Amino acid sequence: MTLRVFFLWLLCAGLPSTAFAADLPITHQGVVLRIQGSNTIGAALGPALVEGLMREQGLLKVRREVSDQANELRVVGQTAEGQRAVVQIAAHGSSTGFTALKNATADLAASSRPVKDSEIAALQSLGDLKSAGAEQVIAIDGLAIILHPQNPLTQLDTEQLARIFSGEARTWEDVGGSGGTIHVYARDDQSGTFDTFKEIVLSRRGKTLSDAARRFESSEQLSDAVSRDPQGIGFIGLPYVRQAKALAITDGRSQAMLPHSSLIATEDYPLSRRLFLYLPPRGDNPWAQALVAFAQSSEGQAIVAANGFIAQTVQAMSVTPNALMPEAYQALSRHAQRLTVNFRFEEGSATLDNKARQDLSRVFDYLKQHDKTDRRVTLVGFGDAKSDPARADLLSKLRAMAVRRELVKSGVVFREIRGFGAEMPVATNNADDGRIKNRRVEVWVY
Repeated sequence: MTLRVFFLWLLCAGLPSTAFAADLPITHQGVVLRIQGSNTIGAALGPALVEGLMREQGLLKVRREVSDQANELRVVGQTAEGQRAVVQIAAHGSSTGFTALKNATADLAASSRPVKDSEIAALQSLGDLKSAGAEQVIAIDGLAIILHPQNPLTQLDTEQLARIFSGEARTWEDVGGSGGTIHVYARDDQSGTFDTFKEIVLSRRGKTLSDAARRFESSEQLSDAVSRDPQGIGFIGLPYVRQAKALAITDGRSQAMLPHSSLIATEDYPLSRRLFLYLPPRGDNPWAQALVAFAQSSEGQAIVAANGFIAQTVQAMSVTPNALMPEAYQALSRHAQRLTVNFRFEEGSATLDNKARQDLSRVFDYLKQHDKTDRRVTLVGFGDAKSDPARADLLSKLRAMAVRRELVKSGVVFREIRGFGAEMPVATNNADDGRIKNRRVEVWVY
């Protein structure tokens, strides 16, 4: 078995990182890995994961060294013989990571948005970046909409956000608030955070960012600027709310949701997003492969949580029933707990997406550890609104059956499979990404 195949096997098997604590090679130049891309990942999470991997490898004196270039650093470790291992991290925005892969100046791309079709085509020579081994979801993040702490506004919908950030709504009074002229703050064009906001909020409505927006490469600087401006509003990754105030957000017919960890973990929160590492299938850097495997391990996910993002560790949570829920769903919430994971599907397909494939093993491990594999699990499917409600009901149950088929292979015996059709949407059905979010399967345990 080659080293590359070995690491990918470890990843698929879901083994802890201690299983790959074999020595990794260190070149005479000392640079063992180059990561470029997302500032959201590269500012803190990426370096922390690299440090964790280095310590797993038994390296000593693990530390960060600041570069002369803004938003760049090195993580350095040392062998017992004094040989340096250096990982270079440049965090200038998600698109720069894919450019660096194309130019062979990076081994891994860090991205806070999915790879674009144009990038997949441009990087064809490196293999399929949408394949299960290449596209690695390492964490879930939520884009928080932030205000000055004293701003009295408590919630906005995504339509209002589009009007604000495009410059159509110029005063707080235009969106039901108070305070006069709105000052808009945004990340720069290279940022995956901006790409995500643009895709979820602006482009969906045919709008573009206002020319008056104040732009920032740094998440921390943007957040601090908003928290000092009583008329300011901005968007930011969840760990960077800092001293600002986060708003509750609605999308379409969804309930208003604050960026709470459980709602982001399930990706129900309207502005939730996935954070990725992209590993070229035809790459041959064992450090890149080892970092991906470490990031997916329980130790790696603990580092994700420690850095303010949402780990993919499965937990059970209680759900308080309310009048907006169907009666059968209310009854379920009174007697069972929901797991903090939703299974979702590839666009236009009944095939589980790459994150869902990773989550199958996580869910099974949870069920086995908590003795829930024998008739103590209910799967609940949902769909997007269609002209024929009966069709939506059927498809929602078929999606739940698709998850059932996979978990049955591991020996799980289910209590019930339910479909709720297009009820309880978590996103608008007027856009493809909203419909994808609504096509989901929840896991409930007794």
